[in-house]
Amino acid sequence: MNAAARLACPTCKRPIEWSAEFPWRPFCSERCKLIDLGAWLTEKHAIPGEPVDESSAGQQETDPPANR
Repeated sequence: MNAAARLACPTCKRPIEWSAEFPWRPFCSERCKLIDLGAWLTEKHAIPGEPVDESSAGQQETDPPANR
């Protein structure tokens, strides 16, 4: 059995097959792919983590190591 996997487009939820018919997989179209990219670039999507204090971020590299 060589059936292609079916899944929903992460952007619009349209059902698609994981096949050459959908070259933008896992998205259904280039439009949905670009909408998702835009969401990452505008930080609507983000990977959870500790907040970074940008004013002290550069100082970490130049501070001397702590005494051990």
